[in-house]
Amino acid sequence: MATEHSRALVRRWYLEVFGQGRLDLVDQLFAADCLSHDVYAPPGGWPRGPDGVRTAVSTWRAAVPDVQFKIEDQVADSDRVVTRWTGWGTNRGVLLGIPPTGRSFMIGGVSIERIAGGRIAESWVYFDMLGLLQQLGVLPASEPVGL
Repeated sequence: MATEHSRALVRRWYLEVFGQGRLDLVDQLFAADCLSHDVYAPPGGWPRGPDGVRTAVSTWRAAVPDVQFKIEDQVADSDRVVTRWTGWGTNRGVLLGIPPTGRSFMIGGVSIERIAGGRIAESWVYFDMLGLLQQLGVLPASEPVGL
């Protein structure tokens, strides 16, 4: 039962908070001292706690206002939830220091959330940054390499 609650908690994070911009749910879903280990966060990382979550979501949604997620797979064990997701949207604002391109993208990613006290306490996020940059036209698409 606890693992189903943990999976539902993470689904709400991606689908409601991030995908719908429901910042009113952040305090309900995240621990007061939650910490993000997002490798693509700005220098110094996102601020710790719910304000950091709101900052991250607001930053991404300002750059990609139509961002959406699909949960592809989830595995929960003990205090961890691993989620494989697909995200997509259209770049309409500054994203990771890149001016708006007006281009759409679709990327895959994996996150690991640690749950404590019924809330998300810690998060590690990895996603296809190369694919994102290529789809936005910032980097050229790579040519297939023959074997």
